[in-house]
Amino acid sequence: MTETIQRQEIVPASLNHARFDQAASSLFPEYSRSRLQSWIKSGELTLDGKACRPKDKVMDGQELRIDAQLQAEGRYEAEDIELDIVYEDDDILVINKPAGLVVHPGAGNPGGTLLNALLSHCPGIDAVPRAGIVHRLDRDTTGLMVAAKNLPAHANLVAQLQARDVHREYDAVVFGRMTGGGIVDEPMGRHPQHRTKMAVMQVGGKEAITHYRVQSRFRDHTHIRCFLETGRTHQIRVHMAHIRYPLVGDPTYAGRPRLPKGASPELVDTLRGFRRQALHARRLELEHPVSGDTMSWECELPEDMQGLLAVLRAEEKLC
Repeated sequence: MTETIQRQEIVPASLNHARFDQAASSLFPEYSRSRLQSWIKSGELTLDGKACRPKDKVMDGQELRIDAQLQAEGRYEAEDIELDIVYEDDDILVINKPAGLVVHPGAGNPGGTLLNALLSHCPGIDAVPRAGIVHRLDRDTTGLMVAAKNLPAHANLVAQLQARDVHREYDAVVFGRMTGGGIVDEPMGRHPQHRTKMAVMQVGGKEAITHYRVQSRFRDHTHIRCFLETGRTHQIRVHMAHIRYPLVGDPTYAGRPRLPKGASPELVDTLRGFRRQALHARRLELEHPVSGDTMSWECELPEDMQGLLAVLRAEEKLC
């Protein structure tokens, strides 16, 4: 499926003698620099009707014109997978992702993903990179995600994420009784021995900052709320394990299930049966990419986490 993009802008005096690619980036901010560069090289972005090099200079009063065909970004198949849609308009889509739904096809997951579902739900979204997906949640993390339905919205959301203007809050249940909240400011990178895992890496890691505060304490567990400044892969899971409060049910970073001494049979069964990380993206706030309005959404905890907390509360009454 293809989409035609036709836009034109006149070079203002403030951009006189600027590079062609820099002027294009300034006049068409809704498109990424890499896409504008590709259009310049293909001749779909012209200067006064002529194909030019990215480094060529522009003059006040010249016309930049886009006449481009957007091609589908990949060969993935649309699949009719039910989505829990929290909000949708012409530009963005916000969903509440369930546990078990992989976001993007990859090794071992060629289909059945959120991307395949978006291709079915939004015809034409195949022209947007990764079918509009601008951030991810792990397979077994639940909660809110936003996707862009067109290129301008995609470029805007990516820019907001890069500028750390998208506010994301997560609920988690961890092993251990915390005395209070705090900040984990520890760089992260790919684990040097186990390439499917992430780790705190003082040398070669990328900046990663997680704020957390206590929501409720139990004898051997804590319900916390986390706020991300950065969005590294597995960030909350790695950071909480690093400070020795790993997430309940985390198969990768929590190690063997921890069963508190004197735990009731119900709590033992609940902990043994909780087979995913107890992590939920509960709140999302961003600036709408077209209207500029600040928008926010919240979704309640999934049933399994509500059940876990109910058992923990009941356990407190037994102690």
